[in-house]
Amino acid sequence: MKWPRLRPVAIRPIAASTEASTTTWRWALLGLLAGAGLAAAWRAPAQWLAASLAEASGGRLLLAEARGTVWSGSAVLVLAAGPGARDAQALPGRLAWTLAPGWADGGPTVRLSLQQACCLPQGLGLVATPGWGGWRLTGPETASPTVPVVLGRWPAAWLAGLGTPWNTLKPTGTMQLTSPGFEIESVQGRLRFSGSAELQLLDVAASLSTLPWLGDYRLALTGDAARGDAATVVLSTLRGALQLSGQGQIAAGRLRFEGQAEAAVGSEAALANLLNIIGRRQGARALIRIG
Repeated sequence: MKWPRLRPVAIRPIAASTEASTTTWRWALLGLLAGAGLAAAWRAPAQWLAASLAEASGGRLLLAEARGTVWSGSAVLVLAAGPGARDAQALPGRLAWTLAPGWADGGPTVRLSLQQACCLPQGLGLVATPGWGGWRLTGPETASPTVPVVLGRWPAAWLAGLGTPWNTLKPTGTMQLTSPGFEIESVQGRLRFSGSAELQLLDVAASLSTLPWLGDYRLALTGDAARGDAATVVLSTLRGALQLSGQGQIAAGRLRFEGQAEAAVGSEAALANLLNIIGRRQGARALIRIG
């Protein structure tokens, strides 16, 4: 609003009092609006967080039946192939979370605490730091710089929710994630990873094989964003009849990976169908390529 030009007048005590009163009311109104905004944000429903996660993951990681608020709530954690997927798989029980605002190193932080009886029995603590044009997520809070700690364990059958080829393989076994510490940073929409993490797939079996189990495997992720290096992914076999290997990189949020699968001596016939599903056959091997 454009105020009309005022003519000069002599300042009197009552005019000063009126101006001070107006200023006071303005600040009171601003304070009231700010307080109402903070109160609304504090009571923001958990469904808001569920909607944000679904959008960020392309409908692959979902918080179903969300209850509570953004700051303290619970939900059923679901893997899906995307919006409207038919093979979505939910973990047993509910994932509970709390978000606690704080201040560290001269800036705001948010501490995220996760609990789930099936898969996070010791809980998981992470710290998010917002910044200009991005954010940073560090953890776990209990990690040692040299000794990896178990962050969580999940049933391998959960992967079937991602659709092809997992819903055909129908894997069983356990996925265990460990790390001595890591940092994920988003800069202008691009993700960068620093530190290391290791996903072990233990006692893996699949419906397409007559073998009671296929083996144990390790997927190692390492990166150093400060040097501008892309994160490196290495797949290796710890033991088992199905031999998996490969390596790749994660750069600009995209994974490029090349590997292979083959049967140990004496297991070729039992694994023939499985190898046909895993990748393009080249003799006794199946080639795996992502990205």
